[in-house]
Amino acid sequence: MTQDQVARARTQTLGDLLRRSARRHPDKPALVDGEHRLSYGELDTAVNRIAHALSARGLARGDRLALLSRNCWQFAALVMAAARLGVVLVPVNFMLSAREVTYILEHSGARALVWQEALEETATRALDGLYGPGVPLRATVGDVGAWACHGPAGEPESAVGEDEVIRLMYTSGTESRPKGAMLTTRGLLWQYVSCLTGGEMTGDDVEVHAMPLYHCAQLDCFLLPDLYAGATSVLLPAPDPAALLAAVARERATKLFCPPTVWISLLRHPDFAATDLSSLRKGYYGASPMPVEVLRELRERLPRVRLWNFYGQTEMAPMATLLRPEEQLSHAGSAGRPALNVETRIVDDSGAEVAPGEVGEIVHRSPQATLGYYNDPDLTAEAFRDGWFHSGDLGVLSADGHLTVVDRKKDMIKTGGENVASREVEEVLFQHPRVAEAAVFGVSDPHWVEAVTAAVVPKPGSAGAGEEELAGELREHCRERLAGFKTPKRVVVVEALPKNPSGKILKRELRARFEGGR
Repeated sequence: MTQDQVARARTQTLGDLLRRSARRHPDKPALVDGEHRLSYGELDTAVNRIAHALSARGLARGDRLALLSRNCWQFAALVMAAARLGVVLVPVNFMLSAREVTYILEHSGARALVWQEALEETATRALDGLYGPGVPLRATVGDVGAWACHGPAGEPESAVGEDEVIRLMYTSGTESRPKGAMLTTRGLLWQYVSCLTGGEMTGDDVEVHAMPLYHCAQLDCFLLPDLYAGATSVLLPAPDPAALLAAVARERATKLFCPPTVWISLLRHPDFAATDLSSLRKGYYGASPMPVEVLRELRERLPRVRLWNFYGQTEMAPMATLLRPEEQLSHAGSAGRPALNVETRIVDDSGAEVAPGEVGEIVHRSPQATLGYYNDPDLTAEAFRDGWFHSGDLGVLSADGHLTVVDRKKDMIKTGGENVASREVEEVLFQHPRVAEAAVFGVSDPHWVEAVTAAVVPKPGSAGAGEEELAGELREHCRERLAGFKTPKRVVVVEALPKNPSGKILKRELRARFEGGR
């Protein structure tokens, strides 16, 4: 008994995180969602009531609860309420079709689904396709809001273990069917410490959260570390540039995370120059590398903002390495060095560590890492072979330990017997003054095996009737700066690049669209 009591006294779980912040800062603003504002004390009480409501509806420790919603205060509260019960939360990408949602519900074994009212058609079709109209628990975000106003306010009893699965995060599936990465309290808390220390995050921060919380980048690198530290979080339903700029100005935000595609949209928005962004002090990017030319523009137009690059993947909960503000120009394009609680190296196909400067697969060791893939022991064994987590990314380490991500293994283009890193070609395209966005990928070719192909989005006023002229200009631009085999065989001008809600460009869609010269 004494041993159990000692263990209980030494425990910190995800469910404890908010309670401890609430006791330190009961009256401080925790969440801002439009007109709805919750202090830490109010949020803590709301979370307890929601947890009791879930329990009363039959959910218990270890059960799966799926959540299909855009960003809102109920989303954040439900994350914490599930953690307090030991219920495993399964955030679902709201851009998925009903059939795709059904797959995640079935694969995860979800006993309940909460959805935002605007997504009701997708939610009900997904549920009916799997369970029929009667089961399991069905609820809306509006129901969650009502639960928060009534019922017991005390914390529910639940002795959740630090190494129990507390979250199933389904990978974005840009290259394959989503996989359920199993995350634990211990892994998440180690990750929050890595983010807080490496990203210089404090309780004085005010952050706008515009990227989707179903993805662990916004949820676990920013929102939950903010709640851990006692910062104020402003929630937006989507990264609309006008709304995002307005929120930074209105709330006097000090901190903002966006993938490069969204930072680019802010820079190009007509409201950018006129918006008061003087409160902004810290900026973060990730999901894909920041083009060097865009990085320079950000430094020029937001000189007070210190920038960090966070690199990682869902399976690392997710931040593995970071590039600090003082290194942004001296190591432009780098993913930085391993985070506080991560060890990183580069290995060849046999698992042997390669020398600095040589390309290989990026692997990690860390308490942050996933326990594995749910219901997939073979894939788990493959990912953790040799006692390291294999990321599937190709990279190179410099002599001083800085990581450069060369490409995804599947995005490396093999053309005419040579390997071409798509990112290297993208960087050159971004140097052209008429290019707003660019993606480089390979398509099948009878002569080259794969032909280097580029899709570009021009800056406003740069294309129109001159699309063919621009394409030719860009090929010549690349030819002057790259080896012949790296120069795109084809450049296509498009209105927009396909992306998932996390801002990642979906190259598989581009490959499918332009396969065979279409």
